[in-house]
Amino acid sequence: MASPDAGRHATGAQPGRAGATSRAVTRTISDDPLGGTVRRTVLPSGLRVLTEAIPTMRSVSFGIWVTVGSRDETGPQAGAAHFLEHLLFKGTHKRTALEISAEIEAVGGETNAFTTKEYTCYYARVLDEDLPLAIDVMCDAVADSLLEPADVETERGVILEEIAMHDDEPGDEVHDLFARAVYGDHPLGRLISGTEETVTPMTRRQIQSFYRRRYTAPQIVVAAAGNLDHATVVRLVRQALRGTPLDTDPAAPGTPRRNTPAVRTKPAAVLVEPKETEQAHVILGCPGIDRVDERRFALGVLNNVLGGGMSSRLFQEIRERRGLAYSVYSYASQYADSGLFAVYAGCAPGKVDEVLRLTRAELARVAADGLTEAEVARGKGMSKGSFVLGLEDTGSRMSRLAKGELLYGDLMPVDELLARVDAVTVADVNTLAAELLGRPMSLAVVGPFGEHDFAG
Repeated sequence: MASPDAGRHATGAQPGRAGATSRAVTRTISDDPLGGTVRRTVLPSGLRVLTEAIPTMRSVSFGIWVTVGSRDETGPQAGAAHFLEHLLFKGTHKRTALEISAEIEAVGGETNAFTTKEYTCYYARVLDEDLPLAIDVMCDAVADSLLEPADVETERGVILEEIAMHDDEPGDEVHDLFARAVYGDHPLGRLISGTEETVTPMTRRQIQSFYRRRYTAPQIVVAAAGNLDHATVVRLVRQALRGTPLDTDPAAPGTPRRNTPAVRTKPAAVLVEPKETEQAHVILGCPGIDRVDERRFALGVLNNVLGGGMSSRLFQEIRERRGLAYSVYSYASQYADSGLFAVYAGCAPGKVDEVLRLTRAELARVAADGLTEAEVARGKGMSKGSFVLGLEDTGSRMSRLAKGELLYGDLMPVDELLARVDAVTVADVNTLAAELLGRPMSLAVVGPFGEHDFAG
């Protein structure tokens, strides 16, 4: 979706920097009856601040989102974005690592962070009266971290333990194996955490360079939701960033990643990770659609009916009727230029062949015959209900603001999103199902298998 600000130049724009302005520019995005007033300010540096004022709340969620993820790393850098996420809480010129955590915890708040393949988020949730403190602490940590050599070594050990722990979780490992089956050596196919081979030799200088090159004001979105005043949040953010590396000359704000050229995926393959586990973990799937594809609403409906809940076809057939697996579900992952659609199942090793046979049969049946009108209606209801219920806390609302800005360049109003789901037809879903589920499928398996033949 194009941003309403696309092509618009504010007064005071600097020569040669399209969209850059020497003053902050603020506008109201929406005054949603299902939520609060959403406002957006672009600072002269290109950093964007979005807020949703919800006066009925007594808390505020505050997040700093950076358009940097694991797909932005070169092969030798694999894990740098995640490594950096760990280090930014380890101390600044103003605070030690203990002070960063203690100041927020002293008022009953919480802080955390996470890295994905396309962005990184640092966030805090506090009482509304403690928002100034949260803004100061989080902006300080993200903008002015020291990355001390001793902290790099400490966190290197922590991350290596995290990688080892991940390897002990076959239910997580199989998802990474599936991504590698589809994307191969492309960054989307690599582990977000990196590997022992890439994290062990990574130097402080490499991480520092990644930090300063990637964490620039135009690539950052600050989002907050709860009982707040937009102008106050903007003032506090500017104050907290004054004099830091994010307090820079006028620049245009960043734009969402583009969906061209599309990522080239690998031919369908079978990857097996032999591991002595009590349960086998399998994922069967194929390349999907990217996140701006207009068919994404139909895909949500298809996913809900096929494997999105206890009433779904796969859950009913594999678990309820036959008792072959405790967990079975389908899911879709979407990126700027690619996507995945897959089915996961965890079952006893001796039941893998039967589970895969039934899964393939159900996918083929839906591809050939489609869904019924009643199923599509149920899938649409699930999509609308889960979206609206997901907006019941300040954290989810804060995330919605940031993702809308970072990933789409705009925020779709709740009513419009619900209308887009309502507009999905049976033909839309079945046309997509025929195309998507008819594609060659890759298979990822983690479990106690040696020469087992999964080619069927």
